[in-house]
Amino acid sequence: MLTQTKPLLRIPAAASRSCPRSIVQQSCASPAGRQWHRSLQTGPVNRSQIPDFAFAFDIDGVLLRSSNPLPHARQALTLLQRLRIPFILLTNGGGKHERDRVAELSRLLSIQISPSMFVQSHTPFADLIDQTDQHDNTKTPLKDKTVLVCGGDGDDCRQVAESYGFTSVVTPADIITSTPTLWPFTSPQSYTTHARPLPHPIYKPSSTSPTHLTISSIFVFADPRDWALDTQLIIDVLLSQQGVLGTTRSHISPIQDHSASNVPLYFSNPDLHWASQYHIPRLGQGGFKAAFMGVWKETHRGIPLEEKTIGKPSQETYAFAEKRLVKHRRALLGIPKGETVGLRKVYMVGDNPLSDIQGGNTYLSPLGSVWNTILVRTGVYNDSETLPHKPTVTVDGVWDAVKWALEREGWPTDEIERQLV
Repeated sequence: MLTQTKPLLRIPAAASRSCPRSIVQQSCASPAGRQWHRSLQTGPVNRSQIPDFAFAFDIDGVLLRSSNPLPHARQALTLLQRLRIPFILLTNGGGKHERDRVAELSRLLSIQISPSMFVQSHTPFADLIDQTDQHDNTKTPLKDKTVLVCGGDGDDCRQVAESYGFTSVVTPADIITSTPTLWPFTSPQSYTTHARPLPHPIYKPSSTSPTHLTISSIFVFADPRDWALDTQLIIDVLLSQQGVLGTTRSHISPIQDHSASNVPLYFSNPDLHWASQYHIPRLGQGGFKAAFMGVWKETHRGIPLEEKTIGKPSQETYAFAEKRLVKHRRALLGIPKGETVGLRKVYMVGDNPLSDIQGGNTYLSPLGSVWNTILVRTGVYNDSETLPHKPTVTVDGVWDAVKWALEREGWPTDEIERQLV
């Protein structure tokens, strides 16, 4: 059962608001201000001082547009850090190791961010490494099987998968350089710089090899750069015999097969559009998925395809993010193990009604926390659209979102501004 969508409140675009600049200038004018400021910075927080709310921020269209910080993004996060109010960054972006992306964000926003407060689209894939197939009598964990990883620049996504614990990762670059005839419209030379030898050869009718390349799962980690090649390759694997690339099942019907494939297919990001540096939103991984599903439907009519998509707005991604937020909150506030200081509310700040807002509105927290959603106008959303999922409030940008939430929680934002002049 889905939670009820909250009523829409609007803060007018022209509404006046306090300038955030004064908040992030560090000197405290009064002794009382200095004493209060120190209490926010050092040591375990007294139980009465522990905030029972937190934030989750999308990145593209909320904090950054491409690599450019959006207005007052740094000030908003700096304010929360100085007040020791926990937050995480929750993005449907990906394609880089979490450690590298966090370092990049820290540099762009001029604040310190750690991997413990960061979740990107494919981060939950790390939880799958010990998964076993119920049809596999050997019960070999997925980390010790060969998986196909698609998407991203060069070899980046393979390296991310290996950092998660996957020990045998192949990419489309490996396959097209070993067998160029698999897709004759792509030049293998463009992939040689990041291609690796295959662990086993691809099956051919004339093959004498005792073993062949067998794919156990397919993961789309980030937006594919060659949609045509990746589409053909994923279809080949899905229609193979037990994942053996180069083979086909000669008789497949929806009556005989409940699913088209026994090779799991995972997407990490359902976003159709994302806010890039270009002034019009660009197609994202959700666009690739829609195109792939369209090709599948046209070429395999009546054959069902089972796939799993994580990323916002999925329940799985929000549950993973909440666990990370709770762990980060406990470390940040010095809450001892075994002591329960509940997280009552989380404010999800995003620019995409179909991922950030829908996900926050419908998430059913196993911990009992309530998620409120704040939609900003700095990304893919604009006021001319009809909202399919209504946020708790719509504001101009991330600074307005933070200030609105703090005021709603009864935190004296005007006093904060006076004491941190």
